[in-house]
Amino acid sequence: AVISFCCILNLMVYLCSGDKCLFSNFTFLCFFSAVNYDFVQIVDQKYFVSNKHRGSFSEAVVFCSQRGLELALPQNAEENNALTQVHGKFRAKAWINVNNKKAEGEFKTDMKNQPLTFKNWGEGQPDKSIEDTGCTMLSENGSWQVTHECSLNVHIICQL
Repeated sequence: AVISFCCILNLMVYLCSGDKCLFSNFTFLCFFSAVNYDFVQIVDQKYFVSNKHRGSFSEAVVFCSQRGLELALPQNAEENNALTQVHGKFRAKAWINVNNKKAEGEFKTDMKNQPLTFKNWGEGQPDKSIEDTGCTMLSENGSWQVTHECSLNVHIICQL
C-alpha cells in the first residue's frame, strides 16, 4: 500500500489516499513523499505499517522517527492480535516501543516514559535476569519478551 500524509488546520497529521484524507471528508494537499509499505494494518484509527525492514532496536526507533512515525506499541489485545497476525506470517519477531530501562525490576513504561496500559508478557517475562537494559519484542505468538541483545536484526513495525 502507498501511504502519504496530509495536514489540516490544527496541524494534526492524517493519512491520505491520493488527494483525499482518510479521516476527513475534505480534500487537502498531501505533503511528504509517498511511502510504499508492504503492509498496513488498521485498528480503530491507529495505523501499523511496515516495509519488512529489519534492524536493531535503536535502528528501529530511528527508522520510524525519520518517517514521522513511532515504533509500534499495542495498547490493547485487539492491536496486539492484529500485529501478531500480520508479522506472524513472516514467522518473525518485531521490536515494540517498551522502554529499555527497567524500573524496580520490571519494564513499566513506553519510550516516552508513559505507563504501559496494556501488557502481554510471555511466560517468565519480563526477564528479571536482565540487569539494567533490555529491548522488547513481540514474538510470533503475540507474547512480549525482553532480550539483552538489542542489536538483533528484528522486523520493524511503525505506527501512526
